[in-house]
Amino acid sequence: MSRALLAHVLHRPPLLALRSSRSGAGARGLLASRIHPLRRLNCSAAEAAAGPTEEAPAPPARKKRVVSGVQPTGMVHLGNYLGAIKNWVALQDSYETFFFIVDLHAITLPYDAPELSKSTRSTAAIYLACGIDSSKASIFVQSHVRAHVELMWLLSSSTPIGWLNRMIQFKEKSRKAGDENVGVALLTYPVLMASDILLYQSDLVPVGEDQTQHLELTREIAERVNNLYGGRKWKKLGGRGGSLFKVPEALIPPAGARVMSLTDGLSKMSKSAPSDQSRINLLDPKDVIVNKIKRCKTDSFPGLEFDNPERPECRNLLAVYQIITGKTKEEVVSECQDMNWGTFKTTLTDALIEHLQPIQARYEEIMSDPGYLDNVLLEGAGKASEIADITLNNVYQAMGFLRR
Repeated sequence: MSRALLAHVLHRPPLLALRSSRSGAGARGLLASRIHPLRRLNCSAAEAAAGPTEEAPAPPARKKRVVSGVQPTGMVHLGNYLGAIKNWVALQDSYETFFFIVDLHAITLPYDAPELSKSTRSTAAIYLACGIDSSKASIFVQSHVRAHVELMWLLSSSTPIGWLNRMIQFKEKSRKAGDENVGVALLTYPVLMASDILLYQSDLVPVGEDQTQHLELTREIAERVNNLYGGRKWKKLGGRGGSLFKVPEALIPPAGARVMSLTDGLSKMSKSAPSDQSRINLLDPKDVIVNKIKRCKTDSFPGLEFDNPERPECRNLLAVYQIITGKTKEEVVSECQDMNWGTFKTTLTDALIEHLQPIQARYEEIMSDPGYLDNVLLEGAGKASEIADITLNNVYQAMGFLRR
C-alpha cells in the first residue's frame, strides 16, 4: 500500500458499527474450524541459567481465512443469499473473512456500463443489510484492489489453455452467446477467480456444488506455480522459499448451496435467466413475492416430500422453506407432508416476507447514507490490499522481476 493511501486509511473518521440482528450461533458451531494453538517459545540459555522465569503466554492462533464474493450484475436473489451470503454471516464469527463484490467478473459477458457502479454499491449494501459486519469481515470491491488483475496476468502465463477449455461454464455460456459475441475474458476469468482466492492465502472457499470445478482449477494453478517458482528457486532469488500459495479447500454448506429456479426445478436460480419470474430477488416488494410464489411451477402429486427425484420443484421449495425458517428437515416434513400446494405456497410466502422485510429495511437505511458505505468499502480495500500486496510482491520476486 502506498504511503498516501496508508495515511488516508489511518486518518479516516471512525465508522458506525453495523451489527447483525441474527446471532447465527447454530451455524457457527457447525462451521467452526479446528484451530491448533501455536507452540510456546522456549527460554534462551541465558534466561535458564539466571533462574526460573514465567513462561510467556502463547500468541493467539490465527483464524483460518475465508474468501468469497458475488457479482454485481442484476439483482441479488434468493439463491445468492441462501447459497452464499446467509452462510457468510455465520462464518465471520469463526474465521478471518474477506467478502468482496466481484465487479471485474461482471464484464465477461455484455453488460450495462452505466449500471455497473450502481449495482456494485447496491450489492455492498445488501451484504451489510444481510448481516455482514464490517468490524468482523473485510468488505470491498474487487477492482479497488489492483493486485487481483496483476496476479491474474502472472498466473495466466503458467495456466495451460487446455485447462481453461475444459471448463463447463465456458462451454455452456459460449454456446448460448455464439463465438462472435464471446470475449477472451469468458475463457480466462477462472484465472482471475484463482487470483481472487490465492492473493489472500485462503484456507477455505465457500462454494456451491456446481462451482467445485473452478476451485479445483485454482488448486491446480497454485500447485503448478508453487512447483515452477517456489521452494529453493525462490530462495535463490532472495525470497523465503517454500510455497508461494496456500492450496485452498472447499467449504460446502450443508444445505442451501444450490437453490433452483421457480420455473424449472432442474435449473439453478440465476440472474441471467430471461424471466424474472424464475427468481425471488432480495429487494422484491411483498406483492411481487406473493405473485411469484403463487405462479411458481409445482406438480400434481399428492402431499409434499423432499426425496422423490420425480419432484424437483417440490424438493426445491421445501428446502427454501427449511432454510428460511431455520427448521430441520424432519420438522419441515412433519409440518408440510400432508399440505396441498395452495396451503404450502401461502405458508412459504409468509415465511419469505417475514424473513426478507428486515433485510429490505436495513438496505434502505444503508443506501440513504452513501458516506458510510464509502467508508466501509475504503476500509475493506485497505485491509485487503495489505495482504494482497505481500502475496503479489512475493510472486513477482519468485518469477524473476526487477524489484520496484
